Amino acid sequence: MPFSTLLDGALVMGPMTKGSNLPYRRLCVELGARITMSEMTVARRLKQRRKGEFALVRRFEGEPCFGVQLAGTNPEEMAWAAALVESRGADLVDLNCGCPIDYFTHKGLGAALGRQPSRLRRLIEAMKKAVGRVPVTAKIRLGWNDDDRNHLDQARAAADGGADALTVHGRTRNARYRTDADWDAIGEIAAAVSIPVIGNGDVLYGHQVEVLRARAGCAAVMTARAALIRPWIFREHAEGYREMSAEDRVAIYRRYVRLAREHWGDDEHGLARVRTFTRWHLDFWCRDVPRHADGTFPSMQVRELAFGARSPLEALLSRGDGNAHDYLADCLVEQREIVPAEAPSASQPVAELQTEAAG
Repeated sequence: MPFSTLLDGALVMGPMTKGSNLPYRRLCVELGARITMSEMTVARRLKQRRKGEFALVRRFEGEPCFGVQLAGTNPEEMAWAAALVESRGADLVDLNCGCPIDYFTHKGLGAALGRQPSRLRRLIEAMKKAVGRVPVTAKIRLGWNDDDRNHLDQARAAADGGADALTVHGRTRNARYRTDADWDAIGEIAAAVSIPVIGNGDVLYGHQVEVLRARAGCAAVMTARAALIRPWIFREHAEGYREMSAEDRVAIYRRYVRLAREHWGDDEHGLARVRTFTRWHLDFWCRDVPRHADGTFPSMQVRELAFGARSPLEALLSRGDGNAHDYLADCLVEQREIVPAEAPSASQPVAELQTEAAG
């Protein structure tokens, strides 16, 4: 199937550091995702043969369409890395021009590339020449800050370099994730270039996908945080909104743990990894809020800390404190029943909890 056809109307699971781990991608595919992306992978680390970096580009058997996102500034290095990940089974290769993290931008990676459209173009050109069959894409932000919005220059540079598609995160680098995504700016890009544009930003519920896609005139929509908060958003996109009970959610979380145990193993080291990732995911899972009683939906940018939980289990799942997350992670990894009444309070001191555990 041509890549443009595959993209048409799709909801893409975005590349997320830690969040795009292999078992979580498996979970999202089971819940309807059809295009998934790796965590950001640094080309130079691949060239250095770092084992941890190679783990990021591993696809699972049956993954429908798996993309690898690469970060780098050297055209020869990026070309080599693009060819490598293609040889290891990637279905597309993406250039990261959007990561806002200081550690990477200080090295010229991620969103720092957006300040140099000509370099962006050269990187795309080199990657295109290096691969034999897979599409090459790029993911950009709107610019470095509101005074330096160069999204059209970036988009045209990517298209001129031969990119097969372009993902646009509708915020500047300095905005990080604090402001609303600018879907009108995404629409400007979609109208300015001839390649497919994938819009990204503030998608939290499945019904929003088509609304935003139509508003911007883009080919597809990408979700990142929503996939961490509500991994069933992919099914919701296809089938419509479904009220998820606390028990429904726990079943999905338990499925993730089973997939994680398959991936990392059941020995002491493997279970420690499973717990670490499960505990990390709980920081996002707790943010799920059902549709309001009046039929409206919560916003991605407004975190609703208080809502009418319909059961003690739902109240526990909505807690954002470390004591609740530690309790839930232990129950999920150890395959124990979750008993809300047994969960420690948010304010219970850690030393007291440790004393209880020892007794």
